[in-house]
Amino acid sequence: MRWLAENSPEAVADALRMVAPELSGHNVVVRETFAEEDPRWWAASAMVGEQYVAKFAWSRPAALRVAHEIDVLAALADEPGVPFLPKVVASSTDPVLLVTKRVPGTALFDIADSIDRDHAGRQLAVFLAALHQAFERVDHLVGGLQPVLLPPATTETIRSGIGQWIRPDQLDSVMHWCDWTDDVLASRAPTVLAHGDFHGGNQVWHDDELRVVVDFETVGTAEPEYDLRTFPGTGPGVELLQTTMHHYQQITGRSLSAERVMAWHLRTALGDALWRSEAGVPLPDHRTPVAWVDDLAARFSALESVFHRKRGQ
Repeated sequence: MRWLAENSPEAVADALRMVAPELSGHNVVVRETFAEEDPRWWAASAMVGEQYVAKFAWSRPAALRVAHEIDVLAALADEPGVPFLPKVVASSTDPVLLVTKRVPGTALFDIADSIDRDHAGRQLAVFLAALHQAFERVDHLVGGLQPVLLPPATTETIRSGIGQWIRPDQLDSVMHWCDWTDDVLASRAPTVLAHGDFHGGNQVWHDDELRVVVDFETVGTAEPEYDLRTFPGTGPGVELLQTTMHHYQQITGRSLSAERVMAWHLRTALGDALWRSEAGVPLPDHRTPVAWVDDLAARFSALESVFHRKRGQ
């Protein structure tokens, strides 16, 4: 396996000449990335002309993730195929390069407040059900799956660091939520093939239709609720989460736990707010950890009836 020497259009163009010479005449525009000292994150994507996207890496740890994505996409494309996969145009591990067809559209984050959430939830459930049920096939073809990459922050990390970034009157609630999360996730759950980073920015939509899901480099084993960990914060309220869970149960015959989703969501949201605040990086919506904690309180309140109903079954 060989990776690129640097993060530059010239390096990507050189790789294209070796891997996909028919595309080598296109203009290459590398997507801007945060300056990272850790070689694990030395990977990026580039637009190749107007129709293609190339993913590449310039360190061994990052190249291993891109190579993993290449293997996973090949396995998922085998029949019965998983819907909404990117179309692979070319791939290589010498040098490591993945080229897919660009699909124009909009991230779910940008339209979640305006789409038909029941229709959207049905499509998301179709994708998740097919992906989760592909565990044995992908495990065999990839040669053994590991737990998903990029696990969210632990509750211990959140407890020790979040206090300086939120209001004093919010701290008791956060400590209580962390205790609750530990209790919820203490029990074991079934393992599936999980996307691992299934947030709205990794989905491309056109109007109310899901067109493609991207970024499969974090794919691994996890409980099914893990893939819904960003859904409580996607769109107004928690309706998209609830409709997706409803359709998932209809398709698979297996119910999902809103409590486990919310426990993973807490670790994800507060972990993200914490590391970004400590690193001086803006939160994705350019608000504050204080506002995010207020949002979490509203989500817990909105799901309280679901929690009680589940416990009463």
